[in-house]
Amino acid sequence: MLKIENLHATVAEKPILKGLSLSINAGEIHAIMGPNGAGKSTLSYVLGGRPGYEVTDGSATFNGQDLLAMDPHERAAAGLFLGFQYPVEIPGVSNVQFLRESLNAQRKARGQEPLSGGDFLKLAREKAGLLKLDMDMLKRPVNVGFSGGEKKRNEMVQMGILDPKLAILDETDSGLDIDALRVVGDGINTIMRRPDKAVLLITHYQRLLDYVQPDFVHVLAAGRIVKSGGPELARELEEHGYAEIAA
Repeated sequence: MLKIENLHATVAEKPILKGLSLSINAGEIHAIMGPNGAGKSTLSYVLGGRPGYEVTDGSATFNGQDLLAMDPHERAAAGLFLGFQYPVEIPGVSNVQFLRESLNAQRKARGQEPLSGGDFLKLAREKAGLLKLDMDMLKRPVNVGFSGGEKKRNEMVQMGILDPKLAILDETDSGLDIDALRVVGDGINTIMRRPDKAVLLITHYQRLLDYVQPDFVHVLAAGRIVKSGGPELARELEEHGYAEIAA
């Protein structure tokens, strides 16, 4: 589904990714862990198409398409979802309207009919219930006045509504208490743990992986993947840290 080969990227002319390679197949959940400054968020932004992140070498394909040649909205329409470490607030923009417009824009790009207001609200209620997010919060401006946990749950509702093929989740566990972490983890499993979907989880800590069991764990250090393994690798990192591996 996603194939990254020898990816190099810079930010403000500073090299961050330095030859990163990774393959993710449909039905798989991969976790990337690593120390601060290793390039984890840069990888997510490069794959999502954020401006200011320049690819200088290598390639990334998504279901056989050249991902790096696509605009961000084209990547989204192709089925890629990027969850942010710090979801932004959008004052004056209704959550419900934002999500309906986003979904229908993607449906149009795929040659599908738009959802009616009634059908969309039915879908939104279903996904909000799954993440234990009150429907009244979906009527408020996007993320405005939300706690950190509510912002993350709201983002998971967005993911459920948009129904992507590949979800790249950048430190979704950041700022979550134990209860919110369990809810978000259950949401990821319910929405994305399917044979035709895949997840790339970026995290500092093993705790999210207690709820979302990955198939593979990778250590990213100094802009490249330096070690890969199964779920046991995350527990090893939690116990011993990154110093020995990242050296």
